[in-house]
Amino acid sequence: MPVYNAGSFLKAGIDSILHQTYLDFELIIVNDGSTDDSEKIVLSYNDPRIKYYKNEKNSGLIFTLNKGLAFCNGKYIARMDADDICLPERFDKQVNYIESNPAIAVVSCHVSFINEKDETIGEWKEDLLTRSYKQIKKQIVKGNCIAHPSVMVKAAVLKEYQYNRNQIHIEDYDLWLRIFADGLKIEKVPEKLLLYRIHQTSITSSFLRKSNPFFDQFRCKIKFLSARFSNFSFGLFELKVLITTLKDGIMGIGKSIKQLFKN
Repeated sequence: MPVYNAGSFLKAGIDSILHQTYLDFELIIVNDGSTDDSEKIVLSYNDPRIKYYKNEKNSGLIFTLNKGLAFCNGKYIARMDADDICLPERFDKQVNYIESNPAIAVVSCHVSFINEKDETIGEWKEDLLTRSYKQIKKQIVKGNCIAHPSVMVKAAVLKEYQYNRNQIHIEDYDLWLRIFADGLKIEKVPEKLLLYRIHQTSITSSFLRKSNPFFDQFRCKIKFLSARFSNFSFGLFELKVLITTLKDGIMGIGKSIKQLFKN
């Protein structure tokens, strides 16, 4: 759990982890130079499962995520954002799923969007329409369909791949592309086990307000493809990504033109 000025929602996020029906875990919290009361909230807990670390200064999400990986000792690593809420059986169901399907490297789940008041405000269509390896792989070449804080990953896989520091704000989508490109499998528990919070100060909200999603995907895919080409890795998956990259570029230009006329 990376934390940066998350005091408003941090206690609810931590509580949702500590109240999991699955008990054998450690909660790695890395404070990325918060200036609010985040540290005070974390230190108020007296639970041996919490392992607390902090950066000397604000170093960004990707640095913090990769730093946190080094502290993880478990067989699996579950991602969690400080402002989201896990339903009590999330870990139990994801561990059982991945243990029953050893060929899977990553298991996700469906999510519901909530606001600052914990009210459900919507769902993610691409998330709900994808569950199996084939469904996710078909969609992932077009765009993301996996909520980052909903995943549980084999520790050996995540520590090997880590997060690409050049894919700021879209590091999770890049990770999924790399995992699929290497033939590893991602599936989902077909249940809503995470409440994904959308609020004015969240990274997701602020990024989406300022960005053109087609150009964001275009840049992510270009960097992904460049890395694959430089390693002489090009197959059918990369070809499909290349085709959708061209589409993203065209759609991004179209969206920008429409925005100009609106202004």
